[in-house]
Amino acid sequence: MLEDIVTVDLPVDEQVAIKRQRIENGNRDKRIAIVTGIQGDELDGQYICYKLIKKLKENIKDVNGIVDVYPAINPLGIDSITRGIPMFDLDMNRVFPGYSDGAMAEYVAASIVKDISGSDICIDLHSSNEFIKEFPQVRIAENNKSLIPYAKLLNTDFIWIYESATVLKATLAYSLNQIGVPTLALEMGIGNRINREYCDQILSGIFNLMNEMGIWNCETRIPKEPMLSTEGEVEVIHSKHSGIFIHGEAKMGLVRKGDHIGDIVNPAMGEILESVYAPFDGTMFSLREHPVVYQGAVIARIMGDKK
Repeated sequence: MLEDIVTVDLPVDEQVAIKRQRIENGNRDKRIAIVTGIQGDELDGQYICYKLIKKLKENIKDVNGIVDVYPAINPLGIDSITRGIPMFDLDMNRVFPGYSDGAMAEYVAASIVKDISGSDICIDLHSSNEFIKEFPQVRIAENNKSLIPYAKLLNTDFIWIYESATVLKATLAYSLNQIGVPTLALEMGIGNRINREYCDQILSGIFNLMNEMGIWNCETRIPKEPMLSTEGEVEVIHSKHSGIFIHGEAKMGLVRKGDHIGDIVNPAMGEILESVYAPFDGTMFSLREHPVVYQGAVIARIMGDKK
């Protein structure tokens, strides 16, 4: 059943509504929440929601619990293809857990957290931004390592365990974990695009997790064995110059030391300002797609043994 969980009046006799699609059958004591659309340019989650809801409805007899799908936490952003909330120039994923007596974004955030609270687990789906392409991955704060067994069920290529940063305290995943709802943040693809291969991979993982929870009674595929960031070191390669980035021969995935990732060129002078090479053997799980770069821009992320 599709229903509004919170509505907010807009200035000219209109409303913004955050919707939840609830599919339930059998044991109502089990509940999973699938959230996406926090940033309006992250569209992979829209495809995943479509496929997930369609399959659940067609196979309702195999559902044994509650599946809550929140397809558009930031509907204004999706409608306008804007990463943040239009007019406010605000990243929705920086206002959680919100405030029930606050401004529009804070009120909406508080209402979302309240509605999701009580779930046994939450999956927070994201795409990358329009600049960097990402392998399907789960990102877990270092103080939430207890989530790793859940993350391994999600059929991702990589689990990135990173140190907590102050800004992350304002995200949905952090806020839900703080109130006892185990929440996994997934990242994949690139902004303003839908990578069906990645989406189908993650969708398979979601069904695998639901099967493990007893919410889904059909046989599922064995998930990939993901790499853990604790198995090596993550090197972030930044541009040393401003210019135009041209891809080299190296592709996402396994790379060898010295593989050519790309060049930063000066088109006006017809010269290469910087050639970027893999610094060691490893796995390149992030790679720049947007060609315009400034000094300090992220070019790639590689995990491996720096020795």
